[in-house]
Amino acid sequence: MNITELREKAMKLPLSPGVYIMKNKREEIIYIGKAKALKNRVSQYFGSQKNHQEKVRQMVQNVDHFDYILCGSEFEALVLECSLIKQHKPKYNILLKDDKGYSYIRISQGEWKTISHVMQKADDGAEYLGPYMSAWYARSAVDGALKVFGLPSCNKVFPRDAKKGRPCLNYYIKQCCAPCSGRVSQKDYAERVEAAVEFLKKGGSDSVKIMTDEMNRAAENLDFELAARLRDRINAVKRITEKQKVVAASVPEQDVIAMMTEGDDACFAVLRFSGGRLYDKEDFLIKELGRDSDGAAVRSEFIRRYYSMRSTVPPVLTLDMAPEDEELLSDWLSELRGKKVRLNYPQRGEQQKILEMCRSNAAEKLAQSRGHLGQELSALDELASLLGLSAPPEFIESYDISNLMGSENVAGMVVFRNGRPYKSSYRRFSIKGFEGQDDYASMHEVLTRRFEEYFRQKDSGEGFGRLPDLILLDGGKGQVSAVRPVLEQFGLDIPLFGMVKDGKHRTRAITDEGREISITSKRQAFTLVSTIQDEVHRFAIGYHRTKRRKKALSTTLTGIKGIGEERAKALLSYFKTIDRISQAEVKELLQVKGMTRPAAEEVYNAFHRKNDTDE
Repeated sequence: MNITELREKAMKLPLSPGVYIMKNKREEIIYIGKAKALKNRVSQYFGSQKNHQEKVRQMVQNVDHFDYILCGSEFEALVLECSLIKQHKPKYNILLKDDKGYSYIRISQGEWKTISHVMQKADDGAEYLGPYMSAWYARSAVDGALKVFGLPSCNKVFPRDAKKGRPCLNYYIKQCCAPCSGRVSQKDYAERVEAAVEFLKKGGSDSVKIMTDEMNRAAENLDFELAARLRDRINAVKRITEKQKVVAASVPEQDVIAMMTEGDDACFAVLRFSGGRLYDKEDFLIKELGRDSDGAAVRSEFIRRYYSMRSTVPPVLTLDMAPEDEELLSDWLSELRGKKVRLNYPQRGEQQKILEMCRSNAAEKLAQSRGHLGQELSALDELASLLGLSAPPEFIESYDISNLMGSENVAGMVVFRNGRPYKSSYRRFSIKGFEGQDDYASMHEVLTRRFEEYFRQKDSGEGFGRLPDLILLDGGKGQVSAVRPVLEQFGLDIPLFGMVKDGKHRTRAITDEGREISITSKRQAFTLVSTIQDEVHRFAIGYHRTKRRKKALSTTLTGIKGIGEERAKALLSYFKTIDRISQAEVKELLQVKGMTRPAAEEVYNAFHRKNDTDE
């Protein structure tokens, strides 16, 4: 069927709750959704495509026909939708890989035992601890034990690889006893392994008690070397325990869920708490989601997919944003759990800090998948939240004006891409529309010229041919008011703000035409904005100084008979400095385009007369 036929069929659907099933020409199910009113929801897909997100447009292009199932209520439709998606795994629904198998901690055989995390229990004679439901917990426990007791985390086999190389960095930062270099006896190594296994089996507090008793006995027996080693291990275990306390929460049992987006991709992080302690962490990368996706709808779909895979639902879900169909989703989760499930959106306090930690984990995972740092993505997300942007700005353009009492009036434009300077897109402007000092008029002229270039180059999608996601001006409300008409003139809807400094020329706030937004309490956003403001100021003032210096040099030359502006520019372009011009012979001066012998002799004589006078 074509779009028109599909729309005609959709308009005949009843205004009843139900599930709709989109299929392609090969009868493959490519999307499943639920609706409160089937006619209204399904007909939207086959109307104007301009209002659809990119992912929806792609799906509609592949629809050949659709089926539907009527339900008694929207809640029944939601339950059926989740069941069908789990069964058919349609291409255009959000699908999550359920890799929640059991994890084990493996202690190998032999005199030089190793401790590692594995996903399968093998019949190899090794000792296994577990099973653990959380692979993250098992990995973290092994990592902590190896560091505390100075055991190797590399793949070397001992005693085969002993004394065959120099120790790695872990030895020098006291996180490995370096059996590879032969610096530890087999007896000492075995004691470390035994203590690490006790730590893994009994936990930090019991291990500390055992090692404290051993330390006291060693001290009584005047074995101070052993007592010192035990003391260091006790302190290391206490440090590990203190780190675990950081991720403790007053809410005994909850899941914390946050989403980060960048470009067309997204990442969900889930932190799971039980007994007030973090016991599991999961990350889910979702590729080609579409930068224009509805955040509330995506969160709702993720939660439905996630808990369709899980056997337990906590009493509290702490979320970074309200999902679509909030009440319906809460009812569905409560049905799964058998008790009431509450959705929580903290704005301050302990829970808000834990939510920020979850967002940072999502940012880090997403950033790693795209080849940069999670800290940069977190800063962009914090800035977007602060300014009320729908998504973190991938491209930020910033502008500053520089002049000296109205002379050599210039502007600088810097671009930050994904939180980093994108220097290939930096641009410089000489103000041409007027003489004198007027920062507002200068800013108006620069942005006008910039967007005129956009409409000339927009097919390229690069440089001026790409629109920014955010514009930051170095200045206050006046600069913003001067540029706003430019955006309106070109029909552009781009977030526009000014960066305000305090009396010590440090970034203080962000402003639009009606309000100031303090950013000093948002550390990552503050650092990013300060960096942008410092960079655009440096770039603009650097261009201004270059122009002033060239003008001063040019003025030195134009005072010589026969040397005008064009010849002065040509001389400076050829010789680069006044000093080299002053040392040039007449025949060398004649190599410059536009120079005549009389003019070259005047330049030569001007500098040599000066030199003679100096002598």
